[in-house]
Amino acid sequence: MEAKKGVSEDWLSLWFGLFIFILGLGVFVGVDILGWGIKTNMWVDITKALGSVSGTLKGMPGITSLFLTYLFLLVITEIGAVAMGVNAGRFILAFTIVFWISYGCFLLGNNAYIAANTPGMLKSFGIGWSLKLTGEAGFIIALIAGLIVGNFFPGFAKILEPATRPELFIKTAIVILGAFLGVKAAGALGLAEAVLFRGLCAIVEAYLIYWAVVYFVARKYFKFSREWAAPLASGISICGISAAIATGGAIRARPIVPIMVSSLVVIFAVVELLILPFMAQIFLWTEPLVAGAWMGLAVKTDGAAVASGAIVEGLIRAKAMAVQGINYKEGWMVMTATTVKVFIDIFIGVWAFILAVIWCTKIECKGGRIGAVEIWDRFPKFVIGYVITFIMMLLICLSSAKALKTANDAVAGMDTFRVMFFVLTFFTIGVVSNFKKLWEEGIGRLALVYVICLFGFIIWVGLLISWIFFHGVHPPLAG
Repeated sequence: MEAKKGVSEDWLSLWFGLFIFILGLGVFVGVDILGWGIKTNMWVDITKALGSVSGTLKGMPGITSLFLTYLFLLVITEIGAVAMGVNAGRFILAFTIVFWISYGCFLLGNNAYIAANTPGMLKSFGIGWSLKLTGEAGFIIALIAGLIVGNFFPGFAKILEPATRPELFIKTAIVILGAFLGVKAAGALGLAEAVLFRGLCAIVEAYLIYWAVVYFVARKYFKFSREWAAPLASGISICGISAAIATGGAIRARPIVPIMVSSLVVIFAVVELLILPFMAQIFLWTEPLVAGAWMGLAVKTDGAAVASGAIVEGLIRAKAMAVQGINYKEGWMVMTATTVKVFIDIFIGVWAFILAVIWCTKIECKGGRIGAVEIWDRFPKFVIGYVITFIMMLLICLSSAKALKTANDAVAGMDTFRVMFFVLTFFTIGVVSNFKKLWEEGIGRLALVYVICLFGFIIWVGLLISWIFFHGVHPPLAG
């Protein structure tokens, strides 16, 4: 059932994200408004998997936190569904099913046999092996579950359709992500300053070299239309889902275009997450910050990039200790990956604006004049929220050491909902990724472009740039 015309998902994601951000700021006035949100712990004993995100609410049963999280998300998304013209009753049923399946996948992904990725974690859980995928494995499982529903149970997928809104979920998550990255950047200001030049070079590389080459390959050799080539170029070369969606919005591509590109981004980010950290351990264990920067530049989703940085850090620190007896201070590799990713992410909105201008003045309007209203209509509104939350949190954190400490507590509450929106995104992307329909739309050729560009030159040029700027730079030793 198609929604009646109403408020766009783009605007709703902006308001959802800012609303959660504002609630999270309550910590600064002594009120932990989001402290009841669910915190999912890594587990072997499932009774210890759930808890509340706030330390002041340790007595609250984990299942209560989970149910409150569900109710909160149901209420705000239901308001959005009504604003979009979606049938309220059908949405409540669909969202309830989507939420509980998605969270079940995330919970499973946090099982220690799947997620534990360091010797210390294995020891603490008393287990001898793990797939070492980190808690991000929950996203992978959610994607797989969604793919099963979308491809083998079309009737069930139809029931979920009112709440199958990956663009709304991911855009909301990105707005909240801005606050998370603002705190990360402030907490590693010295490192951020050290890699600023490296980050600027990465931006030039991604937006001018990578993007142009991928766009050229897609158009020249695979004969894709501009509508397909632009989001594909952004998704492969810049930072995955958010860039593909921002580009799709800027050029007014059909919704299926960024959704299909996002599906590929997720799949290949999983492949990168499983391969690149172990390659880095084998070949870059003596160059830890090169490895960290490479993860930030090569892995095309924010979550997978940060997860790759964490895996790399665990693998390389363990190998350096075992082979050389060197104990690197914890946090520097993952922070390098995160910081590089921050600089790249900041420019999503800039690039979306540039593309909107080009599309209006040179492609669709054929050189005609373009008004400010047209540019505004095309500009992805969620990007505004992302920039607002990033800058505000960065400025707050830089104001004082106490503010930085409080900001970490504030972001912990917000981050619960960022993670939940990410999980909902991965599951619903799977649901809408009907491979029969995707193949009819040309998913095979899209995947081929992705493989050729990503593994043919993007990863290796990223490695070269990382080597040039971080070769010989090592983290401090642990005391």
